[in-house]
Amino acid sequence: MQAFLKTGRTTGESSSAGTAGESGTASTKRAKHSVPWVEKYRPKSVDDVVEQAEVVAVLRESLSTTDLPNLLLYGPPGTGKTSTILAAARQLFGDMFKERILELNASDDRGIAVIRNKVKTFAQLTASGTRTDGKPCPPFKIVILDEADAMTHAAQAALRRTMEKETKTTRFCLVCNYVSRIIEPITSRCTKFRFKPLGEEKIIERLRYICEQEGVKVDEDVYKDIVNISGGDLRRAITTLQSCHRLKGTQARIERQDTLEMSGVVPERYLEEFISVCKSSNYSKLEEFVQNLAYDAYSVGQLFEQLTEYIVYNDGLTEKQKALICEKLGECCFRLHGGGSEYIQIMDLGCVTIQALKDQ
Repeated sequence: MQAFLKTGRTTGESSSAGTAGESGTASTKRAKHSVPWVEKYRPKSVDDVVEQAEVVAVLRESLSTTDLPNLLLYGPPGTGKTSTILAAARQLFGDMFKERILELNASDDRGIAVIRNKVKTFAQLTASGTRTDGKPCPPFKIVILDEADAMTHAAQAALRRTMEKETKTTRFCLVCNYVSRIIEPITSRCTKFRFKPLGEEKIIERLRYICEQEGVKVDEDVYKDIVNISGGDLRRAITTLQSCHRLKGTQARIERQDTLEMSGVVPERYLEEFISVCKSSNYSKLEEFVQNLAYDAYSVGQLFEQLTEYIVYNDGLTEKQKALICEKLGECCFRLHGGGSEYIQIMDLGCVTIQALKDQ
C-alpha cells in the first residue's frame, strides 16, 4: 500500500515497467548495431570521397581559404553528391555543423511558400566568425537543396532573388540528377560540377574495405556482379551487399546466387529463352514462358531493362530486327510506367519480336 501511495502503481506494475525499460535499452542497443552501411561509411571529410577528383580539388582549395561559392552538383544517383557537400560542411563548421546547415530534400515541401519563409528566414540570419571553442569559423551558413530538380519553377524563381541578396551570410548548394530542369538564372549563379558514375575498381575497392571492417566473407565473383547490378551507383552497391549479408547471416559466405536473388535481376537464361521462344514462332510457348516468369516473381520492367542491352549487343540479330524490337520495347516500357498490364505488354513485345524474326 505504501508503495502504491508513493509511486501511483502496484509492485507488479513497477516490475513490469522495469522489464519494459530493460527491453527498451536492449532494443536501443540493437538499433545502434543495425545502422545502414550507407550511413555508417558515408565520407567524413572531402578527402574520403570516392573518385570525383575535380570536385574534391576545388572543395579542398575552398576549405583552405574558408571561401565557398554557390554550388550546383548534378549527376546520376549514388555518386556522392550529397555526401560531398555534407563532408565539406562538417570540415568547415565542426561542432556548429547542425546550426549552420539547412537541408531540404525530396520529403519536404519545396514550393514557393517554403522558399519565401523557411529558406529566406534562415538565409537572413547572421553568423559569427568564431566557434564556441574559440576557433575561427567561416561567417556564413549553407542551404542544401537536395533533389532540386523537383522544385517548381516558381520556387526556383523566388530562390534566385534570395541567392543574390544574401550572398554575404549564406551559400547555396543545389543537388540534382537532371541539370536541365534547373532554370538558367539559377545555374548562372552557381559553380557547376558533374558527378560521373563510379568506376568498377573504385566500387570494388570500397566494398572490400566494408567487408574487411564488418567481417563479411564474399566470393570474388560477387564483387563484379554487384558492380554490374549497381551501374556505377555506390549507394545501391553497398545496400545490395548489406542485404545479402542480412539474408545469409554473419557466419555464412555470400555467393553469386545470393546477389541475384536480393537485387531482383533477371537471370540471363530468361533473356536467351525469350529470344529462343520468339524464334520458334509458337504463341503457346510464348504464353507458357510469360507464365513461368510470373511464377518466379520476376519483374517485367526489370526484364525489359535488361532485354534492351541484350538485344543491342546480340550478334545473332540484324540491324533491322534490332531496330524493330527496340522500338516496340520502348513503347511497352512507356505503357508499363503509365500503369499498363505487365502481361499485355510482354505479350505485345513477344508478338512483334516473332514477326521481326520471321522477316529475315
